[in-house]
Amino acid sequence: MSDGLEQALSTTHPESGEEVEVRVGTCGERDRAEQALLFNRCFKKRIDERALHWRYDENPHGQAVTLLSRPAGLPGVCGYACSPRRAVVAGDESTLALVGQTGDVMTDPDWRKRGLFSALDRAAMAETARRGWALAFGLPNRRSAHIFLELGWEEVGSLRPWTFVMRADSAAWAARSTDGRLAALSTFWAARSGAAARRRLACSGAGLRAEALEQSFPAEVLDVARTVEPRFRWMARRDPQWLTWRFLRSPSRLHRVQVLRDGAGALEGYVVIQVPRPGEGVGYLVDLLARTQAGVDAALAAGLAALERTGASVVQGTAIDGSWWMGQLARAGFRPPRAEKALSVILHPHRADHPLVAAARAPDQWYFTDGDRDDETMG
Repeated sequence: MSDGLEQALSTTHPESGEEVEVRVGTCGERDRAEQALLFNRCFKKRIDERALHWRYDENPHGQAVTLLSRPAGLPGVCGYACSPRRAVVAGDESTLALVGQTGDVMTDPDWRKRGLFSALDRAAMAETARRGWALAFGLPNRRSAHIFLELGWEEVGSLRPWTFVMRADSAAWAARSTDGRLAALSTFWAARSGAAARRRLACSGAGLRAEALEQSFPAEVLDVARTVEPRFRWMARRDPQWLTWRFLRSPSRLHRVQVLRDGAGALEGYVVIQVPRPGEGVGYLVDLLARTQAGVDAALAAGLAALERTGASVVQGTAIDGSWWMGQLARAGFRPPRAEKALSVILHPHRADHPLVAAARAPDQWYFTDGDRDDETMG
């Protein structure tokens, strides 16, 4: 461990059955290779040390809180990360503060059900509170959500993946099949209604032009964000430094950004997509921001057109149930999933009197897209 010991506990070794001491400690940059090894034992997605440096150490909003549990003489067997983000209530700058989002919560399969995660969660919440973050929130998978709730987290909402059918081919059929037989059978009609929705979007945003962005987000994007923030009870700050780090410097290089400008050249907004991986037909509508509804429509149209050019058969986007973003995906022709695909939105408040805590308890009033999630890539 690089940055200090949090606590120690005893458990049994999964092979020998003997009692062993496990130390829970916070991590620093020198621990990223060890964390990557654990990550690759726990998840199908592969990651390397460099990607964890990007994720944990280079975020312009601050360094992530990361921890490992290490049995004596062994590398880490349980890990936890909580990444900072600036958030604001209804555009009120006096409420701007850091919040944390949990991610990369992982336990080596051989070491599960030994109380290691509970100790890590307590240590992580103690450290994020010590740093003065107003709260932590998370989007746990269905297997781990109940554990967070048992540890005192609040369930405040739910979110689901929505799907846009670009073309009625075998890849689209396979994607829709995950939502049931009826969804698969309606693939052709979903493609037709999606094409009609795209035409309506293009007509609404006809006065705006889209252009590719490759180097960095322009400074005026913060003005766009501040125009939008007062409309939402909760919104994570979209400043040019964070956006550039998140989408243009990400290790996968799967993101593509387009900015929207009006006839006078003023910035209206942007859209971020994730292109399909080689051999796959699924792309993602990752993030979007615009001053006006016409700008939102133009950004949606531009993002879908860009994904069509990459060969995507379907496009997915995730939305909190009942939120503005859910309505925009529906407006663009995205189809909802089965009800059981919903994931939980959970909350751990630190500063009970902070306005962000009250706002966090109403996630249907958040501005929240896939770009706000902890994952570097979708899917």
